[in-house]
Amino acid sequence: MKGQFEAFEHVALLAAARTPWIDYCGPLAQVSPIDLGIHVARAVLARAGIGGEQVDSVLAGSMAQASFDAYMLPRHIGLYAGVPIEVPALAVQRICGTGLELLRQAGNQLERGSASLALCVAAESMSRNPIASYEHRGGFRLGAPVGFKDFLWEALLDPAIAQTMIDTAQNLAKRHGLRREEVDAVALGSFEKALAAQAEGWFEAEIAPVASACFELPGYQPRHLSLPRKVTHLDRDSHPRQTSLEALAALLPVSPGSVQTAGNSCALVDGAAAVLVGDARTVDAPLALLRASAVVGVPPEFMGIGPAPAIRLLLNGTGLTLDAIDSLEINEAQGAQILAVQRELELDPLRLNRHGAAIALGHPLAATGLRLAHSVARQLAARGARYGIAAACIGGGQGMALLLENPAGR
Repeated sequence: MKGQFEAFEHVALLAAARTPWIDYCGPLAQVSPIDLGIHVARAVLARAGIGGEQVDSVLAGSMAQASFDAYMLPRHIGLYAGVPIEVPALAVQRICGTGLELLRQAGNQLERGSASLALCVAAESMSRNPIASYEHRGGFRLGAPVGFKDFLWEALLDPAIAQTMIDTAQNLAKRHGLRREEVDAVALGSFEKALAAQAEGWFEAEIAPVASACFELPGYQPRHLSLPRKVTHLDRDSHPRQTSLEALAALLPVSPGSVQTAGNSCALVDGAAAVLVGDARTVDAPLALLRASAVVGVPPEFMGIGPAPAIRLLLNGTGLTLDAIDSLEINEAQGAQILAVQRELELDPLRLNRHGAAIALGHPLAATGLRLAHSVARQLAARGARYGIAAACIGGGQGMALLLENPAGR
């Protein structure tokens, strides 16, 4: 099978944390993703009981140029989290697979011996995607079009196929004969599972509540995470809500004849996540072991199917069968997309996205992969199971999957 497969022997997820996912243009709308990243980086180190001075690699990702200092995101996250000034930082980008790629890169560094403790952070502000122009550095000509566009909106278009990401989901709906009612049912299930998980407190162990803060770095300018007035803290994902098949059916399709609507596509949210990755031989009770990664290419017009061949490559490389996988977290970019992946792999829906996914929770692009991996690790521990997979489709036509193992699992 074509693609890139890698196995890991001694790579462990030691601790993880995330902010709540907060709706687009909500209380995190004016917060830089760098400051969200610093917050979760400090939180994950605190959870692990490890000082920043022990970190010897910083890996960070963010898709949007959401602040003028965006180039500094990995470096500033590391420094303001207390990582030694001598430790380098790397920006990582694989669009919606960025969080998964961060863990793969950390695994490679540990296996090669170039790092023993890696801090992986992903932060995304969908709200701060800019209104941008790439055409006017030389000025404005009289009567010429003014080329300012909405970066967030335009980024949904793949010019190679002249289609949006939503269009690619519709392509899958046509190929698999998916009806609007089926896609809406997927969305309803996502909301119901997320609401149930909130009610039972499932997400509380993941979330590092956000409050206004000042991040000090001796000898350098302080940074500030400032919430709006009257918002003291944020500790709960804001997008999960009550809905029904009737309410979802009443929504207009994104384009005429499409099965995709605002209600059965992933929500726009702001948020950040972090995972600390270390040598499994040095810890007694890791969150999980990172056993393997797989990344593949697929036709751009069917980009959403990417998790299916990535999971096949992962299983082929490890010698496992799908029956051995207890828990799968696959990003819900669109309802038709996740349903097509489920159909192609003949997945048991009871093992898939048990606590809701991006339709209900939201999809802060770079950060999603870290949430998926953390969720898989927690499910394996809670269920006493051994193997789980985190996977995502990737715009432009890719898929990525990670195999996680609970060393205490059956």
